[in-house]
Amino acid sequence: MVFYLISEMGRKLFEGDIILPLERNALRNSSYRWKFPIPYILADSLDLNAKGVILQAFEMFRLKSCVDFKPYEGEPTYLKFEKLDGCWSSVGDLQSGQTVSIGERCDYKAIVEHELLHALGFYHEQSRTDRDDYVQIWWDEIIEGFAYAFDKHNDSFLDDLNTPYDYESVLHYGPYSFNINSNVPSITTKIPEFNEIIGQRLDFSRIDLLKLNRMYNCTSSLTFLDQCSFEYINICGMVQSRQDGARWDHTLGKPGDEDHTLVGSCAGYFMHLDTKSGHAGQSALLESRILYPRKKEKCLQFFYRLNGSPQDKLVIWVKKDDGTGNVRRMEKLHTITADGEHHWKLASIPFSVQHKFRYGFQGIRGDPAKSAGGIAIDDTSLTETNCPTNVWHIRNFTSLFNSTSKGDYVTSPVFYSSEGYAFALQLYPHGRSSSPYTNYMGITFHLCSSPNDGLLEWPAGHRQVVLSVLDQDPDVIHRMSLSLSFTTDPNQLVYGKSENDTLQWDKPSITGNFSSSCNCYISPGVGWNTFLTHRELHWKKFLKNDGLFIFADFEGRIFQDRLYFHVLKISLLKGVTNCHHPYITSSLRKLGFENEGVLFRP
Repeated sequence: MVFYLISEMGRKLFEGDIILPLERNALRNSSYRWKFPIPYILADSLDLNAKGVILQAFEMFRLKSCVDFKPYEGEPTYLKFEKLDGCWSSVGDLQSGQTVSIGERCDYKAIVEHELLHALGFYHEQSRTDRDDYVQIWWDEIIEGFAYAFDKHNDSFLDDLNTPYDYESVLHYGPYSFNINSNVPSITTKIPEFNEIIGQRLDFSRIDLLKLNRMYNCTSSLTFLDQCSFEYINICGMVQSRQDGARWDHTLGKPGDEDHTLVGSCAGYFMHLDTKSGHAGQSALLESRILYPRKKEKCLQFFYRLNGSPQDKLVIWVKKDDGTGNVRRMEKLHTITADGEHHWKLASIPFSVQHKFRYGFQGIRGDPAKSAGGIAIDDTSLTETNCPTNVWHIRNFTSLFNSTSKGDYVTSPVFYSSEGYAFALQLYPHGRSSSPYTNYMGITFHLCSSPNDGLLEWPAGHRQVVLSVLDQDPDVIHRMSLSLSFTTDPNQLVYGKSENDTLQWDKPSITGNFSSSCNCYISPGVGWNTFLTHRELHWKKFLKNDGLFIFADFEGRIFQDRLYFHVLKISLLKGVTNCHHPYITSSLRKLGFENEGVLFRP
């Protein structure tokens, strides 16, 4: 993705997307540091999808740092997100309120993160004093008049916070930034392998986070609670009772029985319950340390493998405070049973708890006489975030990739949204036939017909599609997962249909064709030709055990409700108390609240 070269009030922007503060050494001057949480306003001019993407970016800051945000309540300093001419921001807290522009084609999570890092006080990575040791600037290949965008700055202006040069930074220019010839780079790396890495727009790099947390003295993140890859003998403080009939073992992987963390590189550890021995019904409970939550919602994710008997079970528990200060009230969250598949799988378990608690894994032996292995768990993580609602696990991806060509695709199972809409994805390993791009995967989102259709709202507009490819790094803080989204437009017409009044998001039985694979109608697809590059696929840990995980969410009223209450809060601050006031009605209609029964809820 390329940042637009834009201007505000006819003025060139410093380094392409930065408005300079009055004092240029904002990075070093602590008076430009924000106090958290940062008040924000989502302006009416923003597209609905941009509003959702901004909220996603906020969640990434909360997960990976101590940076927090809150709706504006009249504070003198704040961030106002608007749809103006491109993607840009000021640097640091100007202490008088300031704009972050999320303009046309800027509504990507990583681009919002990029602009927010500017607002928090950071300049582009290639502006560093020592950048010439790491990159080559090709001045003759830069558009005339824009060489200033590649200026480097001395130590009195920039502080690298004692970090190494970061080719992977989300704040680094790409190789073709502001270039004259689309095929000739304006910046290249001294280590050639990074030429395809600079300019990445997946997520924060490790060093991005290191600098952010150093600048703001973050000692912990806001929504991260726990994780364990079981590589150390203390197993992250987890405990188990000696009174159990069986026991989880800290097990070193071996060929044919690898762990999930280090598979493919070297042997690593995981937790394993042998179900070949002992008696049917014997169990072992592995419990976390006591945890102290900040928020109610939780998402427990872990990888598991059941290769014992068909009767083996893995039960997930939460142990809560019983009201006396003792953590002993048990509540079952989920039960996983053997299904005959012996590979590592991903589980996402949502639950809610507001007081101190533990979570636990109970392995139960089924029939030892029929067991060839046992139950294994690895790479657990617990965050105070929403869990993905639908997970597509594509196995044997290398074989799929090597056996397909451009235009070939694989279709996901049919998933359901929380509202009851059915949908499916189609992944093109080498891109769609119509795509002009090479070395990219493509993906499309399709509504599917289902028995629910008679009860649902059509067209299915004002809903956000969020597709993410999981970086399977065991450290959830340092994952660089890809996330893209768009919002359905209720007035969008089907592209290429001879009947020009067919709505894209109407019932699939009207817009689509019947497919025997799902015994349903599938609507025409909408998605991306440039979903993920083949280089990125292998650069991060998107592939592990030759498996790819894609999260798919189709958010409706839950997504809108977050914005609904933001509008009402801003309305009160404007002195608007009449629910029929034009500001409220126009703002909420943009969110899809069209009829009065929905628009004016108590």
